[in-house]
Amino acid sequence: MPLSLLLAAAALGVTDNPCPVPVVVPPQMAAWRSAFYSGKGVQTPPPAAELAAYRAAYAEARKGDWPAICQYRGDNLRLRTMPQAAREVVFMGDSITENWGYADPAFYRTGRINRGISGQTTQQMLLRFPSDVIALRPRVVHIMAGTNDIAGNTGPTTLDAIEGNIAAMVVLAKAAGIRVVLAATPPSVVFNWTPTLRPASTIAALNLRLRQLAARERVTFVDYGTVLATPTGGLRPEYTFDGTHPNAAGYAAIAPLATRALQQR
Repeated sequence: MPLSLLLAAAALGVTDNPCPVPVVVPPQMAAWRSAFYSGKGVQTPPPAAELAAYRAAYAEARKGDWPAICQYRGDNLRLRTMPQAAREVVFMGDSITENWGYADPAFYRTGRINRGISGQTTQQMLLRFPSDVIALRPRVVHIMAGTNDIAGNTGPTTLDAIEGNIAAMVVLAKAAGIRVVLAATPPSVVFNWTPTLRPASTIAALNLRLRQLAARERVTFVDYGTVLATPTGGLRPEYTFDGTHPNAAGYAAIAPLATRALQQR
């Protein structure tokens, strides 16, 4: 390829801001989520047209940003100008991490940063880990993942691949001097978006690997299943609304475990 074309390709491919205008959750949808997950207030869903427009915009954004690196870009830039006390702990995860803030708005208080994205697999998290975690230079990162890999959200996978992605995040964090709290994948016997799947035994097998990974890497391991799980590996019904995601009571039950894990040295 001629040099002129190489330079043109570089100019097109590298830019100070690769992100389009962020897709913002409409206020009524955010209010509905808060009411739904906290169990407080009137749970009136947003208008169907608003919901459809948001979903369409979000799906379009993912076409050019599969790992959703752009989702938190603006907030990451803001936080990087602030003292570290404003970004002491980053929570990396999927919807179970993201929704913690809806169920308990006080949980992500000053110094605790929510970097959960609904539906994400460990492949996607690993790709955004440098920008959403490493660049913020927190004291601790809390990693909780695996549900959507097991559900097949980004296609078929293996336990080796899931473990490898999580191990890579652990190694990256440790290399940057960030302490790791590694959470077990939360219990579930059914995913409502893939109802034919029976994931409990796969979750148990993955969690054994994650416990061993934490021991090898000498990082803190926390298993929220000790308070959330039924004897058959599901979520206790009083702690969930769909068998996979905790409700406000579920998050309240695991919050003390999270706090103790974060405070360990």
